[in-house]
Amino acid sequence: MTSSNGCWRLIPLLDAPGGFQMAADAWLLEQHRQGLTPPSLRFYTWSSPTLSLGYHQRRYPRHWPEITWQGQAIPWVRRPTGGRAVLHDGDLTYSLVSSGWHGRREGVYRQLCGFLQLGWQELGVPLGFGDRPPSGHNPNCFATATAADLVTPTGEKLIGSAQLWRKETVLQHGSIRLCPNQHLQAQFFGPQVEAPHLPESLSPRRVATTLTQAAQDWFGVTFTVQPFSPEEMAAINARATAWRVDPEQSWTRGEGLR
Repeated sequence: MTSSNGCWRLIPLLDAPGGFQMAADAWLLEQHRQGLTPPSLRFYTWSSPTLSLGYHQRRYPRHWPEITWQGQAIPWVRRPTGGRAVLHDGDLTYSLVSSGWHGRREGVYRQLCGFLQLGWQELGVPLGFGDRPPSGHNPNCFATATAADLVTPTGEKLIGSAQLWRKETVLQHGSIRLCPNQHLQAQFFGPQVEAPHLPESLSPRRVATTLTQAAQDWFGVTFTVQPFSPEEMAAINARATAWRVDPEQSWTRGEGLR
């Protein structure tokens, strides 16, 4: 399994609202599918605590829309990929868009996760895949570490990822739980999901830098650093509203989910 292009675009670490970040991932996928941009890797953070739902997720606990933080409503977005809800606050998200992979999609997924394992090994935290079957009832992405998730040696889920394919082009992105807000997490998901135990020196920038080098080594590619241009920012911003969610109007709150 190999990528078709040895020169990838690296988009520098970017802090922005969730609607922009989801629109950017979907836009990069479509641009690369059309042959307008090279494969890309980027890391980003969320400018305010934000809840993201999987593309097909329609059920969630009835109290979620009432949760606020520092007197403000929590923004909601939906991801272009599937999976369950993720509260983004204190995490680092990676996004990879590429093409030219061969073999079963499960194998491609594990191959793409290889750079994450290589980078975290360098950071002193070896990661393996989880071994629990998916649960059909818990709306929290980080409640269970399945075979698609990367976990620490003590079994804590550190990275949850998902894919979206458009013909031969794939978007894979995922949340890396660096320093989750446990109080806010508990309001959504309860106290049962512990934060991973990581070295205190692991800032988002340091992790992104280490994982970028790991991606270069793992995929055998070179990176060209290229931030979003003003024209690209405008095109993405024009699409950002489509990824925002009104929890009271757009989704079915799950009866009996607590």
